[in-house]
Amino acid sequence: MTRPSPRAHFNSSRLVRFLTENALLEAARSEDDVGQRLGDWLNFRQAIALHGVLNPESPVEQAPHMRRAAPMSGEALSRHVDKVRAQLEQSILQGAPPGSGLTRIEMPPAELDEPIDPKTAFEPYRRFYAAHQRQMESTLQTLRAQVRAQLAKGSSALQQLATLDAAFENILAEREAALLAKVAKLHEKRFAQAVKAHTKRQAQAIQQVSADADPADNTALLSPTAPWLMPLRQAMRMALLAELDTRLQPTLGLLEAFNQENPQQP
Repeated sequence: MTRPSPRAHFNSSRLVRFLTENALLEAARSEDDVGQRLGDWLNFRQAIALHGVLNPESPVEQAPHMRRAAPMSGEALSRHVDKVRAQLEQSILQGAPPGSGLTRIEMPPAELDEPIDPKTAFEPYRRFYAAHQRQMESTLQTLRAQVRAQLAKGSSALQQLATLDAAFENILAEREAALLAKVAKLHEKRFAQAVKAHTKRQAQAIQQVSADADPADNTALLSPTAPWLMPLRQAMRMALLAELDTRLQPTLGLLEAFNQENPQQP
């Protein structure tokens, strides 16, 4: 049995909620006119391209890979989407599963050399986050195209939806990449704040250690292991999972439309 596809709400995606609840982002103001906001994102050239898709003068010819795709049942397509999602989730939490074709992206060791330079110390985490983002983008682009190819073999309404989705993906890809790239900067800001607080606590603790105290006390304070870093590492993984959910929404919408026309057998 496949899990139901979560429905997305404008400005209330899992990623936005996570960033807001963890004080990484201010709560976004609700806007009712989605069309107006979308129009603000499009430049003149993109608006013309979208108008052409919405008002075709002749039937839109399918891309070659759409024509070649083997037909799939709704159940098979749902299983495929779930499998890809599960593989990406495991990659984020534990490392890429064997045979998935995904690159194993390791979380940096939870050890930092003292004194800590926030920018230098965060760089491995920035690379970790960016690598997962690139892997998600590449994998989900392929998955989205596969689901579109199945829609392109359906009714004229599904074919039009597939064409429209391809246009939106092309038009919004650059803006999406720019917005999601900012998430790592939010984590970097939180990291710098945590380093500052850690350094302050460390200095206060060292001052309080008496001269005749066990020297091991000072050694512990200067240990390269950073337990205060653990919540930040976990937050990065949770943010990546939330981003995965957000990136999946267009594909899940296509899958829902496909399953409505091709209901699965009970």
